[in-house]
Amino acid sequence: MAIIVHKYGGTSVGTAEKIKNVACRVKKTRDQGDEVLVIVSAMGHTTDELIELMNKVSENPDPREYDMLVSTGEQVSAALLAMALQSIGCPAVSLTGGQAGVITEDIYKKARIKEIKLDRIKKELKAGKVAVITGFQGVDSKGDIITIGRGGSDTSAVAIAAALNAKVCEIYTDVDGVYTTDPRIVPEAKKLKSISYEEMLELASLGAQVLHPRSIECASIYGMVIHLRSSLNESEGTYIKEATKMEKKEAVRGIALDENIAKIGILKVPDKPGTASKIFGALADEKINVDMIIQSIHSQGTQADMAFTVDTPDLKKAVEIAKRVAKELGAAEVISDPDVAKVSLVGIGMVSQPGTASKMFKALSESKINIQMISTSEIKISCVVKFEEGKKAVQVLHKAFGLDKISQ
Repeated sequence: MAIIVHKYGGTSVGTAEKIKNVACRVKKTRDQGDEVLVIVSAMGHTTDELIELMNKVSENPDPREYDMLVSTGEQVSAALLAMALQSIGCPAVSLTGGQAGVITEDIYKKARIKEIKLDRIKKELKAGKVAVITGFQGVDSKGDIITIGRGGSDTSAVAIAAALNAKVCEIYTDVDGVYTTDPRIVPEAKKLKSISYEEMLELASLGAQVLHPRSIECASIYGMVIHLRSSLNESEGTYIKEATKMEKKEAVRGIALDENIAKIGILKVPDKPGTASKIFGALADEKINVDMIIQSIHSQGTQADMAFTVDTPDLKKAVEIAKRVAKELGAAEVISDPDVAKVSLVGIGMVSQPGTASKMFKALSESKINIQMISTSEIKISCVVKFEEGKKAVQVLHKAFGLDKISQ
């Protein structure tokens, strides 16, 4: 008897009717002879609504109370699904992350999972019940409820599946798999039958929002196969797993667009050891993630211009920090631009196929799209362009690399 882990996102459990549909799907899987464990997110936009309510009562909410509040959304989903399963003759029990044995770091709002104590889960499964567990949360060493960051229900599901040595972790959402790019931008985008951990991690980190990056990282570490599929139909979705030799032959597998970035430039920074450390150390101290970094040297050789990107919500704070450090360093000026987007090609085949970058740059140039910044790795090439040209860039590159013609 295999263990199957299901995870349902907020849209999949967004209404009472959808919860009933999920219950029927879970019961069908259990009736086939497998043990089933379910991870759920909060219903619909519940978490956003709770945060909005929180902001009305406190300008600076305590992190502990924040976690206490937002964790309630998943508890509602879990209890309702357990009730729905019981009503159709399927034994079930709802468990909070803590009750399920999910132990986290002692950090509120964005902790990592340290370990999963499986005693309670195994007990419920042995008793013939479907265990319905709240995603996105666990408990710390003090027994406080801790959340593991927005989108963390994906991570909860993969971590629990890995701990149980489950056959597969099926993540159900409102999309039916991973596409070569966002079908809303390129209607001709193709669904991929499978994609490697490395490629999916890059796509998720670069703006594709179908899976949380930490869940893919966790799956990669433990070799857990993820099956991303739709909760609205029975169709097979996309398997996220170790790459095959065939997949490694393809230079580009997907294109991501991130419209949630901003660019910051520090002009005429003294070109000497320790400068970059001071700038990016100050940003790191404030938990601001920096992505692309470019430094150009002035002809005199004593000064440099430095540009980097941050997430749009961090722009204001990042500019304040940059201005403070720039003043200490004696730099000339700090400028910023929120009107940018990042388009990225991803594919593990790039490492063995030269010419991908030049083909990308030529396609953008022929479409009169100017590149402001470039960043590369073995399996990705990212370019920053004007915000209003982001979607056009995706369309141009999708066609240039023939992703609309692949048969997956």
